[in-house]
Amino acid sequence: MHLMVDGYNFINAWEILRKIAEDDLDSARKKLIDILADFSGYKGYKITIVFDSHLVKGAMRKKETFSNVEVIFTKEGETADNYIEQYVYKNSKNEKIGVVTSDYLEQLIILGDGALRIPPRELIYEIEHYRKEIEKKEKEKKHSSDRLEDALEDEVIQKLEKFKKNLE
Repeated sequence: MHLMVDGYNFINAWEILRKIAEDDLDSARKKLIDILADFSGYKGYKITIVFDSHLVKGAMRKKETFSNVEVIFTKEGETADNYIEQYVYKNSKNEKIGVVTSDYLEQLIILGDGALRIPPRELIYEIEHYRKEIEKKEKEKKHSSDRLEDALEDEVIQKLEKFKKNLE
């Protein structure tokens, strides 16, 4: 699956990122990239985040890659929606694409071109769920590694059990 994420739309949809963006938009972008890079590694998804630069005078389209996440800054006059629509139109027959946006018109257009619509809330839930699963596994691993018998080889445990029986 290839996820195409409307970057600013997603930041505004997630309260944690929206609060960061109020003080520092660049930090919110970096946090989003970090979160989606982790998620990409966990799920094996190809992820592209598209940020609007359409109002920036003289902006040229810029592509960068951070931790297996492709980041696109659109050119002057090109919105994230425009970029995503063009990409979906050209590539939806060759790859499974999910578009993450809350923009209703955008959702209709990409559905018509063969992509999946993924509301930001759904992806946020999936990310939060996977993070809880990772934390749970790490706690279980830490807890199980605290037991002496987990650190011993089976042969040593059997000898200790035999020794214990002889003491009784």
